[in-house]
Amino acid sequence: MMETIPRIESVHPVEPMCLLVRFRNGEERIYDCAHLVSRPDFELLSIPALFRAVRVDPGGYGISWNDDMDLSEYELWTNGLPVAKINPT
Repeated sequence: MMETIPRIESVHPVEPMCLLVRFRNGEERIYDCAHLVSRPDFELLSIPALFRAVRVDPGGYGISWNDDMDLSEYELWTNGLPVAKINPT
């Protein structure tokens, strides 16, 4: 059975080069974008103002900075680190 990936509720940039992604199921994950800037299609993310301009795509199926730079909810869910594992209570 394939895991159901929740849609994205919100995204907030956090330093350095990370995103705090909240999913509709209430879970939050940190996604590190540092590895993306080495790819030609994402190199503009090294500009702080552009990095901070991230937004959730309609329907919560991904995030984007512009028409050429986006990430899917699958990528963020699968490769993001659950906040609970970063800051255990």
